[in-house]
Amino acid sequence: MNRLSRPAMHRLAAIALSLAAAAATPAHAHGSGHDDHAAHGAADAHAGHGAATPGAPHAQTAWGKAGAAKAAKRTVTIRMDDQMRFSPSRLRVKLGETVRLVVHNDGQLMHELVLGSRESIQHHAELMAQQPDMPHGGPDMAHVPPGKSAEIVWTFNRAGTVHFACLVDGHHLAGMVGSIEVVR
Repeated sequence: MNRLSRPAMHRLAAIALSLAAAAATPAHAHGSGHDDHAAHGAADAHAGHGAATPGAPHAQTAWGKAGAAKAAKRTVTIRMDDQMRFSPSRLRVKLGETVRLVVHNDGQLMHELVLGSRESIQHHAELMAQQPDMPHGGPDMAHVPPGKSAEIVWTFNRAGTVHFACLVDGHHLAGMVGSIEVVR
């Protein structure tokens, strides 16, 4: 029997989670498709790194959980561009706050914003570098075509720093990263 390498196992796990997420995805999830990625679902493609459970609408992660739109008292617009930057790239929120993040792509390239821990972002970036067409999605991600916007509604119920990045192949390495400080 042939044994799979660790990267191959990670890819298979990510694909399985993404397929489960696509099957569980409500029709209204984020509303903006991604040419290279499956529809958004409740599962996150970086298995074992605080990923949400497939089909669980508000599963807890190490960086918070999906929030209810009606609970969002504040909206923050984050713009993305082809200079591989987010604006703003640093935010501050209160512990327990639910925020509507409106992510707008000002560029001509596909961009995305993925929330996570430093470790989960790095792991997910490595998976995306190995398989740029890997389907992925979740409530902590927004895939945004050029000139379009998408939303993430997130409850920041863990103190510390939540990181975000564009994990389209090469964008993360080019510096398309940011952070959200969650304070008491």
